[in-house]
Amino acid sequence: MVQQLQPTAVDSDWLYPESDGKPLSDNTVQFRLITTIQGGIDALFADDPNIFVAGDLLWYPVEAVESVEGVAKSQAPDVMVVFGRPKGDRRSYKQFQEDGIAPQVVFEILSKSNTEAEMLSKFKFYERYGVEEYYLYDPALNLLKGWLQQNQQLIAIDNMEGWISPRLGCRFETARGALEVYRPDGQRMTTYVETSKRAEQESQRAEQEAQRAQQEYQARRDAIPRLLALGLSVEQVAAALNLSIEEINQDL
Repeated sequence: MVQQLQPTAVDSDWLYPESDGKPLSDNTVQFRLITTIQGGIDALFADDPNIFVAGDLLWYPVEAVESVEGVAKSQAPDVMVVFGRPKGDRRSYKQFQEDGIAPQVVFEILSKSNTEAEMLSKFKFYERYGVEEYYLYDPALNLLKGWLQQNQQLIAIDNMEGWISPRLGCRFETARGALEVYRPDGQRMTTYVETSKRAEQESQRAEQEAQRAQQEYQARRDAIPRLLALGLSVEQVAAALNLSIEEINQDL
């Protein structure tokens, strides 16, 4: 009797691991830069449903069966931006399930644990699989490098100071001793703490302005009886205090 073997399903988690075993960052500086850039770009394109922004997410360009080892090859850019793909949570970015669209912009923030061999491997990966803009920043040296894709190759950008990303429209500056990224409207991308403090200050200012407006309005209402007592008509009082006749009549 011949026993027919049933096909066994390969565990997708084995073919496409969600983690490369490496931490998101090695230090606070690297973490702050990664989260600031990822959050800033995500906020910049918050109203566009077809721009996906992620940090430290594994990117699988091809299916596992196409790789020699069986497990798909991948990289996890510190920040990647994909134009033409919807926002939403993902366990990983499988390009072959995303209409074949590769991340157009990637960022890497260096730390002491990064080796030359590792970064060369990343560079070749990004070049091979179609990254249009690749930015590499070394916080220890305050050194920003960038490359643009030309004829399927990543070509170095000569001068990165004040460079404006073709895809993002953002400007890069390092003159103040650290990488700063500016939105197209000129606003600097800020950390979560800076953003929270600014929002709190704006809320306080709005509240103070509302209180001043209410106090000024009440002062005009309080002046109504005095002006009427001087013999002014309702119409004249309304014009003098910039109030409606209905508001004047409410106090009569």
